[in-house]
Amino acid sequence: MLEGRKCLVIGSGVSGQGAVSMLSHMGADILLYDGGGQITQEELEGRVPQGVKAACYAGQLPEELLSRVEVAVLSPGVPTDIPLVQDLKARGTRIIGEIELGFLAERGRVAAITGTNGKTTTTTLVGEIMKAHLGPEKVFVVGNIGNPYTLEAEKTGPDTVTVGELSSFQLETVDTFRPRVSAILNITPDHLNRHHTMEAYVEAKERVALRQTQQDWCVLNYENVYTRDFGLRCPARVVYFSSVRELSEGYFLKGEQIYQAEGGEAKPLLHIHRDMNLVGVCNAENVMAAIAIARALEVPMETILQAVKNFHAVEHRIEYVATRGGVAYYNDSKGTNPDAAIQGIKAMSRPTVLIGGGYDKESAYDDWIESFGDKVKWLVLVGQTREKIAACARAHGFDRIHMADTFEECLRLCTRLAQAGDAVLLSPACASWGMFPNYEVRGQVFKDYVNGLEE
Repeated sequence: MLEGRKCLVIGSGVSGQGAVSMLSHMGADILLYDGGGQITQEELEGRVPQGVKAACYAGQLPEELLSRVEVAVLSPGVPTDIPLVQDLKARGTRIIGEIELGFLAERGRVAAITGTNGKTTTTTLVGEIMKAHLGPEKVFVVGNIGNPYTLEAEKTGPDTVTVGELSSFQLETVDTFRPRVSAILNITPDHLNRHHTMEAYVEAKERVALRQTQQDWCVLNYENVYTRDFGLRCPARVVYFSSVRELSEGYFLKGEQIYQAEGGEAKPLLHIHRDMNLVGVCNAENVMAAIAIARALEVPMETILQAVKNFHAVEHRIEYVATRGGVAYYNDSKGTNPDAAIQGIKAMSRPTVLIGGGYDKESAYDDWIESFGDKVKWLVLVGQTREKIAACARAHGFDRIHMADTFEECLRLCTRLAQAGDAVLLSPACASWGMFPNYEVRGQVFKDYVNGLEE
């Protein structure tokens, strides 16, 4: 496969380290490169997995090496349009990503889940369903969820299932990747600073089904214009879910009940309040998608429904933290784009003090502001986008705005503004970069602050 071939791994984070480890098992001749400028040669060498031989290059890659590279493995954070990657392409180098590399060693079935929002919840839930069905030792949950595919793929076998959360960054570089079941939960504007156009972003998401055939399944959201359109040209068999209308085939939400429709006949499956520990219509959609994926993997419905009933919200996604002084605090740090943050607002049943702002991904905030309705009492803004969001809010007639210079100041301000019976919601509609390494750290800081407040 790749034995003896000179393979360049670009990026030394967890995905890059996983790629180095797998390439070592394959017998490749490995080069590890990190040109970020923030890592020393010694630090880079320290990231090579123990027992693995790899030549390391930090900051600058010698020109004479480029002509000898046969395969380049990109970490998800490495754009495909940077000069180095374009130079490699021009030389005829095969460009793949960590997901494609992992799939080369895959021996079981794969369920691949993408979408702008809801990926982590749906992936985690499908993983729990599959574990209930097959046993934990036969299920691997990988990808953008934090566990590199390359660290698990070689453990797979004919009776295993790999459940992957895949970002648009990861899907840009798939080629032979073919999941038994794919899912695109929704597509709304995001990461346009990376993809530049909405068309390119949509095309990246649709690559999840690139190599599928009519022997495979693709789960799609009927109420999203991009995914509904893709269903007309998808190479796999399509099953839809809808939170708005009744479907003759697929899964739909009617009132407070989730239904399964087959042959025009519908039967109730779950009550979204009595049978689920998740809140919001967005989570009803995630549950419907997870049910559809699991059924396509031939899991009995009884097993699926029991796993859904036992499932709780994933960390940092509309996560209830605590009530302090009669104020309920919710951590939705994973609401890193406006559409995700809209779902956080929809899930609130109390007057809400909302924390927004962060890194600018070139998003538009109009729809987010319009979703405030009479729920949002105060908007507390912090980070790079605070002035941009404030201007947008005022243009839409919302001026109950406070600015904070630091995240800590923002949290203290929210505590002063919130009254008994209110909620404080961290749902920033922006990435955390520039203030925090990732949304998990941002969410944990929020939770630590809340849990430190007096009862």
